[in-house]
Amino acid sequence: MDKAKAAIADGNGGFFFDTVNVGKPSAGEVKIKIKASGICHTDWDSIKTWNKKFIIGHEGAGNIVELGEGVTEFSVGDKVILNWAIPCGECFQCQEGNLHICEVNSPVTGNGLCGHANKQACDHDGETLERSFHLGTMSEYTVVKAAAVIKINSDIPFPSASIVGCGVMTGYGSAVNAAKVKAGSSVAVLGCGGVGLNAIQGAAISGAAKIIAIDLSAERLLQAKEFGATHTVLAKTNDPDLEHMVNEVKGLTNGRGADYAFECTAVPALGSAPLALIRSAGVAVQVSGIEQKIDFDCELFEWDKIYINPLYGQCNPKRDFAQILDLYDAKKLKLDELVTKTYSLDDLQTGFDDMLAGRIAKGVIVFDD
Repeated sequence: MDKAKAAIADGNGGFFFDTVNVGKPSAGEVKIKIKASGICHTDWDSIKTWNKKFIIGHEGAGNIVELGEGVTEFSVGDKVILNWAIPCGECFQCQEGNLHICEVNSPVTGNGLCGHANKQACDHDGETLERSFHLGTMSEYTVVKAAAVIKINSDIPFPSASIVGCGVMTGYGSAVNAAKVKAGSSVAVLGCGGVGLNAIQGAAISGAAKIIAIDLSAERLLQAKEFGATHTVLAKTNDPDLEHMVNEVKGLTNGRGADYAFECTAVPALGSAPLALIRSAGVAVQVSGIEQKIDFDCELFEWDKIYINPLYGQCNPKRDFAQILDLYDAKKLKLDELVTKTYSLDDLQTGFDDMLAGRIAKGVIVFDD
């Protein structure tokens, strides 16, 4: 049994810090000493809307410290990234190759807590605690299914590794896996936060010739250029019909619109925006996971446009995490530069404040040794 300091959602829209007891992993599970945990909008949203107690955090990296029975593919001491889209490998979607929307283990598309490690492995004052997205990475230790971890064969620092398992994968995978951006194509990315910057990187790695970054912040647009944007458009707040944005994009794409457009703002009013930014027979991608109602003008689909809403960049964890780390090692994908600020666990609220104010691309909680 290990004592671990953790960030715990209180079930009433807030959170607190306290010590939890983290026990042994059961069969098919591993115990991880968390070294770093990314701060994500989803963490904030879950605290505000889930109405239950749980350990916060779903982006993380660390070392395996204990193996459950039957776990043979890992060793104690292995450096790993945690992955919340845990495939079972046997359900209909896994057999179809859609490991990211597993019908059994996924916390989003699966069957309840099937993908969750033994809940009794973690308790607070005698009460067993669920871990966010089956992971609970804002804790010094956690227990997860072995299928939820990917071994790192890289010298990447833990803070940079921790963000691969959500924000990086979502943006990068939306361009590479979901849209399948073609070499020589034109791409528009609306919203240049952490996810949008990775959509830009995915488009650049795919060989897009023109990558148009769109944001309300001139500072973010400068950063987008560092991550691969070739052109920038400073959006206007008083542009409800998106006329300025659309005209700028069309002006850069021979009057047609972009071949691909990615919405990365999570603003419901912009849910249909990528359709307005693409040419006929183009591909619009709703990356940010908007779950509220979105109103569509069907004329935006004219003509032959495709609108897709991929989950988690259609992640195949073993394939994609290895590819991302290879690109990082080859200095073709920026991860260190994404981590604009690190925090102690006690400073989590400051991290949320910086994130919500748009002051950082990506913030990361770093745990002391």
